[in-house]
Amino acid sequence: MITVSLLALGEVFSQAAKVGRAQETKAVMPTGRWWLSRAEFGQALPAWLRGTAIGVPFGVIPAGGAEVPTFLAYGTERRLDRRKAEPTFGKGAIEGVAAPEAAGNATAGTAMGALLALGLPTSATAAILLAAFQQYGLQPGPLLLERSGDIVWALLAGFFLAMIVLLILNLPFAPLWAQLLRVPKSYLYAGIAVFTAFGVYAAGASQVDLIIMLVVGVLGLAMRLYDIPVAPVLIAVILGPLAEYSLRDAMGNSDNDPAVLVSSPITVVLYLLLLAGLAWTAWRRFAEKRAADV
Repeated sequence: MITVSLLALGEVFSQAAKVGRAQETKAVMPTGRWWLSRAEFGQALPAWLRGTAIGVPFGVIPAGGAEVPTFLAYGTERRLDRRKAEPTFGKGAIEGVAAPEAAGNATAGTAMGALLALGLPTSATAAILLAAFQQYGLQPGPLLLERSGDIVWALLAGFFLAMIVLLILNLPFAPLWAQLLRVPKSYLYAGIAVFTAFGVYAAGASQVDLIIMLVVGVLGLAMRLYDIPVAPVLIAVILGPLAEYSLRDAMGNSDNDPAVLVSSPITVVLYLLLLAGLAWTAWRRFAEKRAADV
């Protein structure tokens, strides 16, 4: 309920708050072919490789999901473009799309690997998947393959099949999906609000849940207005009870010795990665603020 309220209802309230303050821009309908020529493929291939190299490490670091590597890949391609004799950014550079998309996809893949192998959700999507796995009695982690190997291998095979099916669906039907841009935002967000309420009420059949949904939706609106990221809240809500249970279990098995939390090399490496991610995020925020002041 909290996830749906923050993500869906919070966005609905955010869009409703913009009514009257900004005019709705007219959607630009895409034109042209839906496949790459040989020259375009050769032009995009280096950007794909660079974006993948940037995105893979961020999949195992709790540093905000795919947003950070996506912007890093875009910034890298933009800097490389400035060194060209004839820069193409701002004129339809294919690298500006290829590299960020490759970085985001690479981050999603390694994030799924970290979730299944370590039980570590490094993004809001992975946290939601963790909650879904737990509802079906699956606990991602080092013992997942041993306990539920048949399900895990079927899941991985499903990922490969899903990529093929998505390719078949998205390429020829891309112009059809683009027609969804013609739906007025007022109708679209009204439908989202209605189905959100239906889903929350169907889960518990309680009017109190609807009231809580509205309160959490207003909280999501406030977070968007003040540029507070929503993903950490979702991760905290989902992982909070699990973290408390794991901490009590660890303390009970070690006679309340806190040194057990850093007793293995894996935990030390994870702590170091977490500190590095926090330090890098703080440095990036400081650099952006310093650049804005200048």
